[in-house]
Amino acid sequence: MMDWLRPNQQTRSEKRCIEVAGRTLPVTIKRHRTAKRLIMRLAPDGSELRVTMPRWGQSIDALEFAESRRAWIAAQLDKVEEASPPQSGGHIDFIGEPVTIAWDAQAPRKPRLVETTLHIGGPQDSLHSRIERWLRSEALTIMDRDLAEYCERAGVTKPDIKLSRAQRRWGSCSSSGVVRINWRLIMAPADVRRSVVAHEVAHLLHFDHGPAFHAALDRIFEGDIGHANAWLKVKGRALYAPFG
Repeated sequence: MMDWLRPNQQTRSEKRCIEVAGRTLPVTIKRHRTAKRLIMRLAPDGSELRVTMPRWGQSIDALEFAESRRAWIAAQLDKVEEASPPQSGGHIDFIGEPVTIAWDAQAPRKPRLVETTLHIGGPQDSLHSRIERWLRSEALTIMDRDLAEYCERAGVTKPDIKLSRAQRRWGSCSSSGVVRINWRLIMAPADVRRSVVAHEVAHLLHFDHGPAFHAALDRIFEGDIGHANAWLKVKGRALYAPFG
């Protein structure tokens, strides 16, 4: 699953599109030198289809593969959560738990979390952007702490961490060692968020997804990586609903 979430220097890609359920869906065709067969995945927000194929494959094969599975694609698109911007009296998730948004024009503009209530003032029309900024600030603090912990376990120097707004990746680790984590994971349960951070730290040791990588991930991550990946597969798209 995590192959979808990170870039790979062993691939080259091109853009096409297909028609599915009355909409034009962009298709990114990825050619990978180690791929043995065609693999298709839908972006978490439903904005793009990705087909990975062997390096020698033809684009027409990838498109025919996608077109032959229109029913599956349409069913997956139906599961994509509709945008639901946060509003007063509504809820957002923070570290996997629902938080009630309590807006009061006379309250301070800066959000303040008290137990399970997020108190916020200021103009109501900018509520969405200010809550997002608060979540991103919390994400940077918490994920940086996660990163430091896993780097210590892995015995590697802690690199810089950057928040990502990616629509199709949860995390990535560049060849220069910069770790990027999708800020929306601050809304996911802690073990899910931490699994992605641990995944990228394991890539500081092993840049591929071979046995040594998985052994390193199992060593540093305290949770159930299979459970975390399954959560992202089933519920990850919902993290895009509040803020896109």
